[in-house]
Amino acid sequence: MAKPTTVLVVDDEPAFRDALEQALRREGFLIHTAEDGERAIEQFDAVHPDIVLLDVMLPRMSGIDVCRHIRASHDTPVIMVSAKSEEIDAVVALEVGADDYITKPYRLRELIARMRTVMRRASSAPSPDEESMLRVGAVVLDRERHEVTVDGQPIELPLKEFQLLAELMTQSGFVVTRDDLINRVWGYDYIGDTKTLDVHIKRLRAKIEPDPSEPTLITTIRGLGYKMSA
Repeated sequence: MAKPTTVLVVDDEPAFRDALEQALRREGFLIHTAEDGERAIEQFDAVHPDIVLLDVMLPRMSGIDVCRHIRASHDTPVIMVSAKSEEIDAVVALEVGADDYITKPYRLRELIARMRTVMRRASSAPSPDEESMLRVGAVVLDRERHEVTVDGQPIELPLKEFQLLAELMTQSGFVVTRDDLINRVWGYDYIGDTKTLDVHIKRLRAKIEPDPSEPTLITTIRGLGYKMSA
């Protein structure tokens, strides 16, 4: 029998947290809960969940800070959940490493679809025929070691940024369409906001470009997508 997916639900509203816990249990998930940011970190370290549903607004420590703490050492999928719908909240959540962002109220079916998508992408491994070592200019990516260096200096990339950079480097010199990048990194059944791609490209540029405001490694091909070249 397959091991049930362990979910850490972090929300400071007892009614919402309890309702979501019961709904996900009925779907076969193993649920742990936390009511504030500090408790969330304690629970994460104790149970090592397969995915985290993390509210943005939390007492004692914000969901953004909790996500940042998780990303410092783990690639566990994180979906930020919030009653807020302002674009800035989604951008901040993605910038600190969240895999997706969903606003309340939402349909349970949509949430579960997003959970399965990010978990599937997180667990996927490169196929045997993919090159382990990729190089474009001063950027070197090692798939096996999950390492990236720029001018010989290591840089830290969360899973989605690493996968996105690998896709761009694999097709160095060619235009990769936005749809192709989303399909390859987030999955063909991804139903989130396409702005997610733009946020991740911006974060990549900040880490690998000599001047992120005037990118030369990852260039935008208007109306098509992106191209990476030395």
